[in-house]
Amino acid sequence: MAVIFSPPALDARDKAVLAEIDSMRRELSQVLRVPRRWQGTLRRAAQAKAIRGSNSIEGYVVSDSDAAAAVDGEPALDADRRTWAEIQGYRRVMTYVLNVATSPGFTLDESVIRALHFMLLEHDLGKAPGVYRSGPVYVTSEAGLAYTAPSAEQVPALMRALVDQVRRSKESPLVKAAMAHLNLVSIHPFRDGNGRMARALQTLALAQDDLLEPAFSSIEEWLGANTRDYYDVLRATQGGTWQPARDTGDWVRFNLRAHHMQAQTTQQRFADAGRRWLELDELLARHGLPERVEEALFNALLGWRVTRPAYVGATGADIRTATRDLARLTDLGLLAAHGQTKGRYYTVGDDLRSVDETVAAARGPLVDPYPDLLTDIRLAAAQVQPTVVS
Repeated sequence: MAVIFSPPALDARDKAVLAEIDSMRRELSQVLRVPRRWQGTLRRAAQAKAIRGSNSIEGYVVSDSDAAAAVDGEPALDADRRTWAEIQGYRRVMTYVLNVATSPGFTLDESVIRALHFMLLEHDLGKAPGVYRSGPVYVTSEAGLAYTAPSAEQVPALMRALVDQVRRSKESPLVKAAMAHLNLVSIHPFRDGNGRMARALQTLALAQDDLLEPAFSSIEEWLGANTRDYYDVLRATQGGTWQPARDTGDWVRFNLRAHHMQAQTTQQRFADAGRRWLELDELLARHGLPERVEEALFNALLGWRVTRPAYVGATGADIRTATRDLARLTDLGLLAAHGQTKGRYYTVGDDLRSVDETVAAARGPLVDPYPDLLTDIRLAAAQVQPTVVS
């Protein structure tokens, strides 16, 4: 069988970090078992942030509101046509991952990976969606050549080995998923979309873990917010060319760090959500506002745009009632109106920001489980000198 990157031996610190992550994920899972008003909104927010994060790495940047619109299957507010097509393609992939990959009896194979790639790029048939590449691939960065992938002739055998590794792995799900990501992005089996496919495959592998909902398991948001570090650890691990015998320890530690930091962030968001709802309950009572406006205010606090059609859909209010509600919230300074009547939308108002200030004051700092890791990775990445391999 073809040789691909193998998982490293974990040391005592790695195992301790894994145990800390598992503990946090179990706590989050317990929280999700108790119905709360904010769960659906945070689930939607997590999906939107994952879509936004993964695509931003490739230069397809959208607002939080557009990412949320993609999750809901609504039109874009700001994104240009090309960017929106890419975002929509990734939304299709993630919808499959979150709904089908978690179903009983699901089995990962090459046809699934190729089908996901087709979903990602079906809007541009010129990129051969779902078809393995037939020529060489050279990944470039601002500094020039960054990585030379294995030859096209090797791709089918390497992809079979990747699928076999994922299916047979006895490693922690977090390690297994990280290795699936590394191997796919390094094999680079497609002409385009390999980075997003690798990150989607990582989320898919995590989705089969059953410990925590996949929407809250993904580290795509964290990777998108730390793109330079992500590219540095890939460079340091790959060594500039296809070298599957290289050590993968820093790659796995980088992913464990991302999971640890993302889990802490998710814990904070759960706590913030509870505090926000309590503050909003008091605010509604103070102004004599109906309960139906609460979700709109909560969405505004998350940085999303509130529109009248979305408000009608969420509350069931008629158009006239929705118009009055939004006008009242604007008059009170809780929302700020933008645009003309037809395209009008609302964002957080000055008098609503005090809620977030109260919530932020109770928030503690994140703890880095590997304080020296990024320095080590940057030093290793700086020493890599990629070359063209014929």
